Amino acid sequence: MAQVPPPMTQVVTSAPPPTAAATVVAGAVAGQPQAVIQQGPPPTNIGYPPNATYSMASLYIGDLHPDVSEAMLFEKFSMAGPVLSIRVCRDNTSRLSLGYAYVNFQQPADAERALDTMNFEVIHGRPMRIMWSQRDPAARRAGNGNIFIKNLDRVIDNKSVYDTFSLFGNILSCKVATDDEGNSKGYGFVHFETEHSAQTAIEKVNGMLLSDKKVYVGKFQPRAQRMKELGESGLKYTNVFVKNFGEHLDQEKLSAMFSKFGEITSAVVMTDAQGKPKGFGFVAFADQDAAGQAVEKLNDSILEGTDCKLSVCRAQKKSERSAELKRKYEALKQERVQRYQGVNLYVKNIEEDLNDDGLRDHFSSFGTITSAKVMVDENGRSKGFGFVCFEKPEEATAAVTDMNSKMIGAKPLYVALAQRKEDRRAQLASQYMQRLATLRMGQQASGVPAMTQLYQPGQQGYFVPNPMNAQGRPGFQPQSAQIRGPPGQRVFQNQMFMQYPFNQRQVYPQQQGRPPMRTNDGRPQYGMAPRPAGAPRVGGPGVQMGGAPIRQQGPAPRGAPQKPFYQGPPRQQQPQQHSQQPAQQPGQQGQGQSGIVIHGQETLTSHMLAQAAPQEQKQLLGERIYALIEKMFPNHKEAGKITGMMLEIDNAELIMMLQDAELFRSKVEEAFGVLTNAQSAAASTSAPTAKN
Repeated sequence: MAQVPPPMTQVVTSAPPPTAAATVVAGAVAGQPQAVIQQGPPPTNIGYPPNATYSMASLYIGDLHPDVSEAMLFEKFSMAGPVLSIRVCRDNTSRLSLGYAYVNFQQPADAERALDTMNFEVIHGRPMRIMWSQRDPAARRAGNGNIFIKNLDRVIDNKSVYDTFSLFGNILSCKVATDDEGNSKGYGFVHFETEHSAQTAIEKVNGMLLSDKKVYVGKFQPRAQRMKELGESGLKYTNVFVKNFGEHLDQEKLSAMFSKFGEITSAVVMTDAQGKPKGFGFVAFADQDAAGQAVEKLNDSILEGTDCKLSVCRAQKKSERSAELKRKYEALKQERVQRYQGVNLYVKNIEEDLNDDGLRDHFSSFGTITSAKVMVDENGRSKGFGFVCFEKPEEATAAVTDMNSKMIGAKPLYVALAQRKEDRRAQLASQYMQRLATLRMGQQASGVPAMTQLYQPGQQGYFVPNPMNAQGRPGFQPQSAQIRGPPGQRVFQNQMFMQYPFNQRQVYPQQQGRPPMRTNDGRPQYGMAPRPAGAPRVGGPGVQMGGAPIRQQGPAPRGAPQKPFYQGPPRQQQPQQHSQQPAQQPGQQGQGQSGIVIHGQETLTSHMLAQAAPQEQKQLLGERIYALIEKMFPNHKEAGKITGMMLEIDNAELIMMLQDAELFRSKVEEAFGVLTNAQSAAASTSAPTAKN
């Protein structure tokens, strides 16, 4: 049973605060501490202790759906007050959401308002859990005031538990454990501010009926402590499990068999609805030594008068058995991976009429093959790929060298060492990030401004500058901003962002309904007057005045982190494009558009792909890939074949390539080279050629 995610602290006080108080927010400007004091009434139901160690305006948002993004959280929490920064924490390799985020407000009162009014609100089908962010990992893991509840009814949710236990003291966090579909697992956790409140809740609620079910409430124990106790309990037990005796034993015979080892308190044989034995049962001894002796003597013994081999062992809980089976499965899986490391080959782009024996025949000349398999669907039709396993790594290496790109029938084979799907995706994601970093470094070295995107998942933090008011004046910028991240990462501080005087430019308020103009790479041009219809474009995306490019936003001060700033939900790009603007290549659209944009075609979004059938997904991707390949090779007639070769790649990998122009071009050129070499080899040997 797992505890709630790490940030477990939202400090509150049970005593009512005075009628007036001062809220202090510490900042740093030029290395000097500065305090901004606001006089006014304090929170009515949540107070701040003077020794609080967490950021007053920083909230932890847990239990998030994997598809929840910074844009969605900004739209939700900006209703409570000005948001300073938002960060959804993601896996370093896959960039998938870890299910929690941090939201930093400018004022503690706004953070408190969000905590009071938005806790347990549903977003993307899941109620989010909000608490104050605790920066001290030792305080998060201490477990003081944390209790465990089990045997909960399936209808009891987080809010019901919160309402029930809030009578005993201030609650920092509460959570009911759920499965992947959001159904309750029947247990949960409540974290109180004080140990006294937790002890009171245990005394009052333990054994009570909640929704007609008697619940158990006790002090929470960390996993390490529970596993240690389970290990010790394995040496001290009185309950014994017996199986594999079929229908030969009933309760009386089972008791008689085990009674010679010591006193038996109970014995039971499990039966079905008709009263027939299921072949297993339990025996409870009064003494631990008697139970151990029975297991030692009777385990793996043959039942007298039969050929049944008995299995006698300590009775285990379901959680223990599941954990043990999982460990055995992982060990077996790791052993299998090590055994086939470097000898198992992945072969794709094979002919539909090629079967297992044909695949084995093509590769048998390189060495001893232990197995060869062509993957088929439920109807027995080939999926176009398979696996060949050799006895030695040297044989597999020789097969890869000679068979890769070789024409078998009308298709060139692709042969490589087999990888697990998760390893391949992690490798592709790593390559993509390295290419992206190299591209940006090259742009910075050459003096070309990088293509800053409005929204890019996986960044280390997002600053949210205040929007301009209707008069075009810049909003208030805080003295300092903290970016919250997962435990162990640095907390960066950023000074006030300076901006150009707005009286130098004509500003059109957003209330007039006109969205901000955008540059070629999708960045908005705040503070720039719209170009009249028919007027010529001057200087391309960066307008030159006096030899210096004008930036769309004011320059950040020295030392500010050079990362894209998140500025709220992304706006869609205007449909009208200037006639002289070149068509966008994949990867030039900001990821904030949440889709693949191809000139002259409908935007392809991840939602559209998820709703389509697998064959329709390939068709949607193929239509867009064909248009791009045709532009890359306008005089070549094999765009259709290259498109078919590209569609052999997994859909997730294709989407990643379509978002990076350089990676996509390199893959297309690789496919073009393979096809050209295969056709040349086929022509020289008079082999069958691919149909045009």
